[in-house]
Amino acid sequence: MDDDRVVQVEVARGVATLTLDSPANRNALSKALRSQLRAALEAALTDDAVRVVVLDHSGPVFCSGMDLAEAAGGGAEEQGVREFPDLLELIWSSPKPVVAAVRGPARAGGVGLAAACDVVVAGASATFGFSEVRLGVVPAVISAVVLPRMVAHVAHRLMLTGAVFDAPTAAAGGLVDLAVADEYVSATVKEQVGALAAGSPTALVETKRLLRAHTPDLAFDPLLELSARFFASEEGQEGIAAFREKRPARWVPAGE
Repeated sequence: MDDDRVVQVEVARGVATLTLDSPANRNALSKALRSQLRAALEAALTDDAVRVVVLDHSGPVFCSGMDLAEAAGGGAEEQGVREFPDLLELIWSSPKPVVAAVRGPARAGGVGLAAACDVVVAGASATFGFSEVRLGVVPAVISAVVLPRMVAHVAHRLMLTGAVFDAPTAAAGGLVDLAVADEYVSATVKEQVGALAAGSPTALVETKRLLRAHTPDLAFDPLLELSARFFASEEGQEGIAAFREKRPARWVPAGE
């Protein structure tokens, strides 16, 4: 393992395991993590020895979403919203199957990362939340990959309330494919990887293309503009500041 990196890569027996390894900031989507994850994905997708990609994480948190320390007071580039869609598109359109192993909390952009994958395995310690509205921003970019997965009325409620929900709820709503006990996550991921690797590479590519053809195109441009506008807005910056200062945002009614 390279201690200077926030995404660790291991390739063995046809599987590229990409591990988000920045537990000190809850595997937030910092500029470094986004850049390294994209590079690792591109390398895995062009490596003929790799049949399946696994997205895993170190520490107790899968991914807490955008790095709000970088987003505070910054423009759209610092917020990362202008490059995050490319990362989601890379996973979503990958010709090789991508499996997510979610062993802890996923929030906002972290939910988007999981949703872009082909198979999501979540342990009992995994929780999910579209926390954007509570920060004064909008789950715009991730909606492109989340909404094709989820039952519409479930996504409606959870995106509007920003409520935290568990793995069984995520599975019932279509976000998670397999919700298992924590001790079975690794075995379940291994089982899914084995099943995927049993398919022929060309057949998998064409089958995935067929499946994606029945979902809407990832039209990120208007979503990107909406996301960037709200991150830079007065409410967005207040919500980010309130989160960092561990206080209620100004719009929260007194006593809540």
